[in-house]
Parts: sequence; structure tokens; C-alpha cells
Amino acid sequence: MEHHCPRPGIYRHYKGPLYEVLGVARHSETEEPLVVYRALYGDYGLWTRPLDMFLESVEVQGEPVPRFALEKAFP
Repeated sequence: MEHHCPRPGIYRHYKGPLYEVLGVARHSETEEPLVVYRALYGDYGLWTRPLDMFLESVEVQGEPVPRFALEKAFP
């Protein structure tokens, strides 16, 4: 399945916290695309999440919402 890659920028998780997306990497063994992002709170931890999961919608109060929504794209 063909996916668009999230642009580098600030994204809001559906639960509220903000994250900075740094880019998309590939798993060294499986070549699965992984979104690399940093929390903009707490210890500013660095995270990866499978691209499919990053782009999917989740259900909130019976309505689909994006798991991560772009707040501000970087040039």
C-alpha cells in the first residue's frame, strides 16, 4: 500500500501532547517505514512508530480522528 510520509513539523497526538516529527526511517532488517519523532514535553524522549500506525485514525467518543494531526509544518 502506498502512503504519504508525514512532513517534518509539529504534530498533536489525539490525547493532547505535542511531538516534533523528524522524518521517516526504515527498519534495518524488515525495511518497514518508521516515523521518528520527539516528545515536546517531559524528558523530550525520541520515539519511532510504524508509518501505518502513525497515519491511522483512532476512535474517540465514537468518531474517527487522526492519531497525529499536523499543527505546524517546517519549511
